[in-house]
Amino acid sequence: MSKRESAKFKIDRRMGESIWGRPKSPVNKRSYGPGQHGQRRAKKLSDYGTQLQAKQKLKGYYGNITERQFRRYYQEASRRPGDTGENMIGLLERRLDALVYRAKFAPTPFAARQLVSHGHVKVNGKRVTIASYQLREGDEVELAPKAREMALVLEASASPERDTPDYVEVDPAKKAKFLRTPKLADVPYAAQMAPHLIVEFYSR
Repeated sequence: MSKRESAKFKIDRRMGESIWGRPKSPVNKRSYGPGQHGQRRAKKLSDYGTQLQAKQKLKGYYGNITERQFRRYYQEASRRPGDTGENMIGLLERRLDALVYRAKFAPTPFAARQLVSHGHVKVNGKRVTIASYQLREGDEVELAPKAREMALVLEASASPERDTPDYVEVDPAKKAKFLRTPKLADVPYAAQMAPHLIVEFYSR
């Protein structure tokens, strides 16, 4: 189980917005930060603070990514041709748990990671238990038969909270195909993400 499972909405309150767009987020009722000092007037952030917040928001969005992993995504993105921020978004969306979440096989990125790590997901017919597994364009992802009947999966598939993006093709048999690596504008983030600020943060 993800170590943030019981405290994931603290990320929402710290950022002051619902980063996953879920109606049950406490920030919808309490827009101030967590803790006994959460209602103090927010201070104006410095450039460094703005960049750090952008990093924490994107890192938190994808669930249980460590700082080391996240920095590695930046380093890989910076080595590739093109815009580093766009490359970074592409690498994050190519994660197996991200695809499981985008295909609406799980209600949250945390639940998607759990489905993968518990062996309920196959890639091109082979079971993969690594949530950070990098998909290639054309890869097919499917849930194991037992997982298709799980209440969590059925609830996520029927939920009207979000739509499946056009770079993921899903069929009723709980199979999904990763069609292409998306750009920032293609990804249906519930909150505005600023990868250019993250690039500035790491390139200081």
